[in-house]
Amino acid sequence: MKRILILFICLVSATFAFAQGKGSLDLHQDSRIESLISKQRQLYDIDSSFSGYRIHIFMEIGNEALQHAEQVKRSFQLSFPDIPIYLTYVEPYFRLRAGDFRNRVEAEKCLRRIKPKFKEAFVTADMIFRPKINAE
Repeated sequence: MKRILILFICLVSATFAFAQGKGSLDLHQDSRIESLISKQRQLYDIDSSFSGYRIHIFMEIGNEALQHAEQVKRSFQLSFPDIPIYLTYVEPYFRLRAGDFRNRVEAEKCLRRIKPKFKEAFVTADMIFRPKINAE
């Protein structure tokens, strides 16, 4: 009796599964929705940064700071081509910071990779870039 019941349940389930695959869905959306999506994309392109974390690699002041920063940047890019690095000038320092991490855990994980080559590196809060939205 149990076998017949289980077989019946399996057949009914299979019938419903196949029946659902044959239907169609018509979606009617208000034209204002597409307008709102377009405006959101424009705002996103204007300000694509938000609070996150980066790995601080280098900071220096002085006459040779820019040249030294460029050398460290090239060295970093050769060692870690998959991690973006940013050179900034915040008076009076040239700084190198790497990555765009949404949370500290991601940054700390990456720091473990970087630390053997760049011993002075540490995680710091920073404004990071949002990932790009693919236009459909």
